[in-house]
Amino acid sequence: MNLTISGHHLDLTAPIRAYTKEKMKRLERHFDHLIDAQVILSVEKERQKAEATIRCSGATLHAEAIHSDLYAAIDLLADKLDQQTRKHKDKRRDHHASEVVHHQASL
Repeated sequence: MNLTISGHHLDLTAPIRAYTKEKMKRLERHFDHLIDAQVILSVEKERQKAEATIRCSGATLHAEAIHSDLYAAIDLLADKLDQQTRKHKDKRRDHHASEVVHHQASL
């Protein structure tokens, strides 16, 4: 997965960049057909905002999270995207294949 991290009104330090990469890598555990991700970290007044758009085979996923702490906002963002990728993977799974197995087992 190609990962692009940018900051608005924020200096991206090496620890913030490494933390974001680590959290986004977690998404590949559930769904390995991720093409690229764009993460934007920003500061607005006293709110830290993290938003991401992920292109994967069959869909484009988007989420954003706002918190007073940037690391907490990144955590919330990763949790939201994790849930979306699991849901997308479940939708793409062929549910009819399990019916064939159950039908053959009952014969």
